Amino acid sequence: TWLLYSISCSICLDLLKDPVTTSCGYSYCMGCIEGSWDQDDHKGFYSCPLCMERFIQRPVLKKNTLLKWSVIFVLGENSKLSSPVWWCLASCCESHLKPHYESPTFKKHHLVQATTQLQEKIYSHHDKLLEVYCWSDQQFICYQCLLDEHKGHETVSVAAERIAKQSDLGETFQQRIQGIKKEKNKVRKAIKSLNGSIFTSMICSIEKRHSEVKKLIIGIHVEERLVRLEQEVVELRRRGNELEETEDHIHFLQTKSVSGLKERLEDVLEEEVAKISGNDQLTLDPNTARNKLYLSVGNRDVKWDQCQLLEYPDHPDRFTFYPQVPCREGLSGACYWEVHWDGDGSVCIAVSYQGISRKDRGSLFGKNDQSWCLICSDYSCTFYHNDKQTDIPVPCSSRVGVYLDHKEGTLSFYGVSMTLLHRVQTTFPQHLYPGFGVDLVGSVKIMALTH
Repeated sequence: TWLLYSISCSICLDLLKDPVTTSCGYSYCMGCIEGSWDQDDHKGFYSCPLCMERFIQRPVLKKNTLLKWSVIFVLGENSKLSSPVWWCLASCCESHLKPHYESPTFKKHHLVQATTQLQEKIYSHHDKLLEVYCWSDQQFICYQCLLDEHKGHETVSVAAERIAKQSDLGETFQQRIQGIKKEKNKVRKAIKSLNGSIFTSMICSIEKRHSEVKKLIIGIHVEERLVRLEQEVVELRRRGNELEETEDHIHFLQTKSVSGLKERLEDVLEEEVAKISGNDQLTLDPNTARNKLYLSVGNRDVKWDQCQLLEYPDHPDRFTFYPQVPCREGLSGACYWEVHWDGDGSVCIAVSYQGISRKDRGSLFGKNDQSWCLICSDYSCTFYHNDKQTDIPVPCSSRVGVYLDHKEGTLSFYGVSMTLLHRVQTTFPQHLYPGFGVDLVGSVKIMALTH
């Protein structure tokens, strides 16, 4: 078993293919280590996957002939792995597997299909197969553990635990399937109940345009326009009902064409939409991002990536205390943008002046008079400015729209359904820079707006 480990690749967990050895002394398959270093190209350095030793320049690898012949010696040049032996804890080729078929000594050994995950099924401390699940400690153990640190614990075989878990999953899937069927029935009933008249078509068209206007036009004056549009919808419904119920054919024919009315309203709504334009050209500034914040290609996404060990060069504008990053663009006038956030923790959606502190505790978005910040999570929604907290009594949507009217001093945050989350009315003497913060499991993406 030890010999097989010594000629195995720690990346693919298989026997070495075209073995190479790094300057730090560890050996890998040529294809595995090259693939690992291909993923390190954007970091500016390369590292050994085992000891993490860094190399500024990509090392030139040479084949390890001694290891290559060791593999051939153990398995034969043309042999292929067939089946790991759990009792032997080793993988064997067909020729070396014959004793397990022919010798009575090996009859009790249990053979399974070849796998590259053999070591994950072995407890390294006892070097035995993980065949027991400990309910007390919620972990997989070997039979030797039953006599040591897990003695007296509530345990069950791995096979029995799988059957139980599989049964639970089956029940969950069935419940989900039944729920989907119920939703489908509701949708079918809703479709059947729709009125196919021209009045229904007209109202649906108006409501669709109404929704588009509501998503793009934000602010006090906009709300007044929306109220008028809602009143028109109510009035049109009322007129439609009157015309459907009337028995006076002359009165019906003298009424203005519904189709013409629909076209006129659509033209009005198109004009309203054209008055507002979204800002979808925002990009995150990599010179300000704190270390370990990973920015996507195009600088539109940001997330915390603990595994990347990403270190940026020093820059006077870089945040060094909190995991946050602002955009390059300073905004003035009327602007609107949307972001999508994700993760089990919380994220920060903010705007700030360019002169915000970068290097100390006072640099956190919302904790100073230089920034305004909305903290979003699955459980709460909170607004901060100058270290003053305002709790938002509505759940926070995963997609948030931000409207800034710099001249009027208005800053508003909206949920995806255009529910107003919070509004600030003040004076902005400087350009504002959108910014974002994430915790260990959060991510934020600036969304492109479509009209």
